[in-house]
Amino acid sequence: MAKRLTMMLLRNILIVPYLFIQLMWYAKTTKVSEEKKYSLIRKIGYHGCKSGNVGVHGYGLEHLPSESGYIMYPNHQGLFDVLGLVYLDPDPFGVVIKKEAYNVFALRQLIQTLGGLFMDRNDVKQGLQVINDVAKQVKEGRNFLIFPEGTRSKNGNRLGEFKNGSFKAATKAKCPIVPIAIIDCYLPFDTNSIRKVDVQLHILPPIPYEEYQGMKTSEIASMVKARIEKCIAENEHNFEN
Repeated sequence: MAKRLTMMLLRNILIVPYLFIQLMWYAKTTKVSEEKKYSLIRKIGYHGCKSGNVGVHGYGLEHLPSESGYIMYPNHQGLFDVLGLVYLDPDPFGVVIKKEAYNVFALRQLIQTLGGLFMDRNDVKQGLQVINDVAKQVKEGRNFLIFPEGTRSKNGNRLGEFKNGSFKAATKAKCPIVPIAIIDCYLPFDTNSIRKVDVQLHILPPIPYEEYQGMKTSEIASMVKARIEKCIAENEHNFEN
């Protein structure tokens, strides 16, 4: 991670201070619109990808619902996942992320600027409050991203267990579920190299509430995981990194 991150910073040395100051301010203020904040995060993502020798290949953008108020559920491979999605998705979205990320400088400000929420996986009451907050905001027309594995997989493109509780926000909001298959997003920061890498993000057809209405969250989790696994199996060899 250190080599690629250092390269990103050095190649953007003239604009890093400006972007950093903006990020610090946007993370705290309520006087800036969500669209303007998201534009800043997209700018950071764009410069990071280009200067970091990361080719981001997005597929299925046409599957994103035309109306806001949905939740995206991708597999989780590392720190690059959110930047990759921001790089591709023109519409603002919030993120639910584990509370440990709050202590990571700059990452905390990035999530706050996105209007994200930090979840304590060891506090059931706090976790339920986060789920309720997400459902409320989604009903009001915001989009959210939740990693159903809860933490990043450390097995490359192999998925970890999908947590049933992560889908409670969708059932409460009665919103479309958008599965996303992330491939090779662990490479940019989990390999100590600055060589060119290619990552893939496949946005799969949304699952409308009517399709999963009445299903148990465990059944929803299995369905979403199966669709993501199928997409990864079909596409993980598209680029030989």
